[in-house]
Amino acid sequence: MTYCCGILVRDGLVMIADTRTNAGLDNISVFRKLHTYALPGERVMAIASSGNLSLSQSVLSILHEGFDNADTGERETLLNAPTMFQAAQRIGRAIRVVQQTDEPALQAADVKFDISLLFGGQIRGERPRLYMIYSAGNFIECTIDTPYLQIGEHKYGKPVLDRAITHDTDLYDALKIGLISVDSTMRSNLSVGMPLDLLVMRRDTCKPELAYRIEPGEPYFQDLRQRWSAALRAAHLDIPRPPYVNPS
Repeated sequence: MTYCCGILVRDGLVMIADTRTNAGLDNISVFRKLHTYALPGERVMAIASSGNLSLSQSVLSILHEGFDNADTGERETLLNAPTMFQAAQRIGRAIRVVQQTDEPALQAADVKFDISLLFGGQIRGERPRLYMIYSAGNFIECTIDTPYLQIGEHKYGKPVLDRAITHDTDLYDALKIGLISVDSTMRSNLSVGMPLDLLVMRRDTCKPELAYRIEPGEPYFQDLRQRWSAALRAAHLDIPRPPYVNPS
């Protein structure tokens, strides 16, 4: 299982992904799920992946190698896509290519074609954008009304995002809230785990402002986890007990 989230606020974009993969309780590994594509000053993009690891690696390899456009003779990749929307379309196309190739064998082995991606970034001259791309290759775009998207084991980390994130949230406050969301997920699901990879992109710079891996025991994240737990305990103690009694 996986947990990845992308948060798109006025000042830029935050993306966070865990690294735990498992094929059973005795086969747990660490694989990077957050991948960056950048031409500094011209564009910066990131993909976070969830689902079958072999499928996501195949899709990423196709995107790295590119497609031949029969009409133009151009080799189409993410780094030469004219818009973020067309880049998202190219990712959807790569998913469909892998599906056509691999799905018959997967069905024969009773394995579901399972992949979902978060794709975010900015191309110079455009606004930052964030998409969720499904296993059919179709996608939705993040909006101002709901300025975040999640893939994987998302239900435990969603409440804090719902309560705390708005389009006007400061960029590094968004990072902090995203880390709390990941911590909430890890506490409730052992299939999501560290290290954590994160990326912060500031609007209109078209380059990564922060690309960082949080390893187990990293001081800030440990402190954040302890402070959040203490704050929740203090909050519930501060709320009066329910006054309800049985009807007489």
